[in-house]
Amino acid sequence: MTDTPPIDTTVAHSARVWNYWLGGKDNYPVDRELGEQIERAFPEIVEIARAERAFLVRVVTHLAREHGVRQFLDIGTGLPTVNNTHEVAQSVAPDARVVYVDNDPMVLAHARALLTGVTSGTTHYIDADLREPEALLGQVRQHLDFGRPIALTCLGTLGHQPVEERTHEIVRTYQEALPPGSFFAMCDSTNTGEAIVAATAAWNEGAAIPYHLRGVKEIEAFFDGLELLEPGVCSIPFWRPDPAEVGEAREIAQFGGVGRKP
Repeated sequence: MTDTPPIDTTVAHSARVWNYWLGGKDNYPVDRELGEQIERAFPEIVEIARAERAFLVRVVTHLAREHGVRQFLDIGTGLPTVNNTHEVAQSVAPDARVVYVDNDPMVLAHARALLTGVTSGTTHYIDADLREPEALLGQVRQHLDFGRPIALTCLGTLGHQPVEERTHEIVRTYQEALPPGSFFAMCDSTNTGEAIVAATAAWNEGAAIPYHLRGVKEIEAFFDGLELLEPGVCSIPFWRPDPAEVGEAREIAQFGGVGRKP
């Protein structure tokens, strides 16, 4: 792994603020200040952060256990906390292979710690940009077999890309590269309430990378051409909740789903 660029601790960064909301310690005063500001205006943001991690756990577990997926590509993984993709996948299938992708200096700096103690050859971390799919996929092909199904996850990631057709084109490039029988899972915050719209505006005033809210229909469009798994695109607490959670989940402004490539 190459040397990572210096970490800017003067401007809040999404990965570190998200880490703060998840109860992690890999953040700086500027991140906590913005995180607390957003939380005061929109207390649901902490629930969203934790719901997204729970969604990741349910998606990876379901795909590994019920569909036999043994390869996972996690783009925009963020800082490691608990129940990371490789931990969840390999708890179901110890031979599962996981590739993490990010291009944030602090995330990459933590990659070494994330890979400590991981079985050699099963988990990899690469420095690449979501917006350059061909270059990114070129690196991924060194670690995953594109002759077998792959589960691609983009959780809370595409919101950092502008609301324009090019973002959908980029996602389609990844989907087209996946072999048949592969899966695509994504979720992002939506413009389904005044509070989250205001909180996002506050975020964009103080964070290094802006966040772009989409409508539910725009989230659904990322799954065009795929076979959506039940229950389709929904508020993520309602995506196959654990039996103990049935009847307790409530709608939050974070929608997503899982689609299978025919």
